[in-house]
Amino acid sequence: MIYLNGKFMPVEEAVIPVLDRGFIFGDGVYEVIPVYSRHPFRLQEHLQRLHKSLESIRLDNPHSDDEWRELLTRVIDLNETDDQSLYLQITRGVAKRDHAFPEKTVPTVFISSSPLSPPRDEQLQSGVGAITATDNRWLRCDVKSTALLPNVLLRQLAVDAGCTETLLLRDGLLTEGSASNVFVVKAGVILAPAKSNLMLPGITYDVVLELAQANAIACELRSVTQAELNEADEIWITSSSKEILPVTTLDGRPVGNGKPGPVFQRMHGLYQSYKEQVMRAPS
Repeated sequence: MIYLNGKFMPVEEAVIPVLDRGFIFGDGVYEVIPVYSRHPFRLQEHLQRLHKSLESIRLDNPHSDDEWRELLTRVIDLNETDDQSLYLQITRGVAKRDHAFPEKTVPTVFISSSPLSPPRDEQLQSGVGAITATDNRWLRCDVKSTALLPNVLLRQLAVDAGCTETLLLRDGLLTEGSASNVFVVKAGVILAPAKSNLMLPGITYDVVLELAQANAIACELRSVTQAELNEADEIWITSSSKEILPVTTLDGRPVGNGKPGPVFQRMHGLYQSYKEQVMRAPS
């Protein structure tokens, strides 16, 4: 069951006009929100990021936070699984095809749910493979835009190589993954690129930094060079669906000793405890 422009319906009945600017131009933004035991995870932070994305593309937010909460709760209730992945998309709406903004349109609002698939035990125990590639995307990667063709092409490079993710480098510096943020560990210190227009401000990225600070784990937010990435003791990728996932091979070479490292093991435990704590808290 999904929500589309004021109505709840089976996904098979959902239809949008072909002149929707999201379809024609990718003129819209989106959010992906994990749901555990029917509780959205870090919902306020996701709504704040959604609002910033809408501001960046000069599109008014069609709902208040309370209205979003009500709509999202209804979609959660209409679907069967307790753990879900909510997808929320807003486009500029339907108008004659013209690059310039139309004077008057009604935004298209779409919410869907699918079963949440967190990392498998074997991935957490053995890690996953990644490759590197040049970050050839636009300069507003902080906007969670639906225009994801560059990310799609970069992610496909990893799929073609039998890997999970592509880690991106711009001018010799790490930015993020094609669909994730990236952390590097060297000599027990967590290194991560600071937020900028060249990366998406990840919700899980924030959780990792908060947990590191709260538990006295050394962490530096700064530029991470390609050499530091290649020589890392540990590499992690993070996202709402991947949570925290260890990378144990990079471009066909082992990362560290080729196994998930001790800092990952500690952070993974902290993250799971935090998640359980949040889910037990009153709504």
